[in-house]
Amino acid sequence: MGKPLFISKKQKAQMRERRKKKRAILVAKEQVNDDRDETHPASLEEASHAIESRKRPRSESFSEQDAGSSTNPTRKAIEIVTKTVQGKIHVLVPTTLSSKDAKKFRKDARRKLRQEGKDDDAIVFVVSDDLTPPKKKKKKQFPSIKDLLQQKKADEKQEKVEMKMQKKIDSVPDSLKAQYIALDCEMVGIGTDGKKSALARVSLVNWDGEEVLDTFVKVPIRVTDFRTHVSGVQPRHLKNSTAMDVDKCRNLVASLLKDKILVGHALSNDLKALFLTHPKSKIRDTAKYRPFQRYFNGKWRPRKLRDLVKENLKGKENFQEAEHDSVQDARATMELFQIVQAQWEKEVASKGEVVLRLAILVSKFLNRDHVATLPGIRTGTKIAVQRKG
Repeated sequence: MGKPLFISKKQKAQMRERRKKKRAILVAKEQVNDDRDETHPASLEEASHAIESRKRPRSESFSEQDAGSSTNPTRKAIEIVTKTVQGKIHVLVPTTLSSKDAKKFRKDARRKLRQEGKDDDAIVFVVSDDLTPPKKKKKKQFPSIKDLLQQKKADEKQEKVEMKMQKKIDSVPDSLKAQYIALDCEMVGIGTDGKKSALARVSLVNWDGEEVLDTFVKVPIRVTDFRTHVSGVQPRHLKNSTAMDVDKCRNLVASLLKDKILVGHALSNDLKALFLTHPKSKIRDTAKYRPFQRYFNGKWRPRKLRDLVKENLKGKENFQEAEHDSVQDARATMELFQIVQAQWEKEVASKGEVVLRLAILVSKFLNRDHVATLPGIRTGTKIAVQRKG
């Protein structure tokens, strides 16, 4: 048994065309036999030629009507609109065409432009009215194995650093943790221009971020600018019965800060609003700590709390994006201090030793009993030194 015969699509089409021609010749032959008219073809060859001539001849030249024609013969011709943009010929495809008609339109338009001598590669079909080509979808970029391994290695390294830092923080004894307290205040504007600041809210948190105090403060004079977009303070907060008087709040804060190490950011502004002072040896201001500052124009300058938190604390990307919250600010300042607590305390202790040695040298130089009233370097302590022997 022989192999099955395979016929391609092209061969099938040729066979169909031959069958059509045979049918047309037979029909023409029957008409010749019946009518015997001189006007009809007298032979099979002439009949075949007559049938072929009835078909619509394909025009060699491309016209705008052919470009806009579709399977529907009654459809009107569509004008080809072109525009040259950066060396490309943009052809507008009407949005009213179906997918089949649009395909026919593009084919005919390309043929016409090719006959006009246009470069086939420079032809671009667009569907919008501004004749801009549609944006190509960007392929999704997948990271290479090398990049993934490097990222994994960096993440593991960062995780080890965080674990090491957390162990240091956890190793701080509870007795030392109890000495620290963080302060943050919110102010409102007073005066004719609202540029002078008055205390409106006070917040204190301990080492673990727990609230020690959070209260609004009544302003004894007229508030001209509540600064709500920054402070978050609204008129109803100050009119509330829970808001404290200024003197009562000041005394309460002073009692809570007594014998404590005060942590905060730009504490000079907060203490000024409270009309309070605190020993310099017991102040840990992150705005004045050198590793948290930036060197600019020949000076070390403080940075914003928002920038320090986003740079050093994980999961705080949206910190202070809207209104400020004094409790959240105090917690963030305490977390910043915990990162550098060990190093900071070593620096304070070393500076204290320098002041003590300096005071002893001065006492020996004077060779008499006295009380050294040297302010010290960032300690603010008064050291009593007596001559020995």
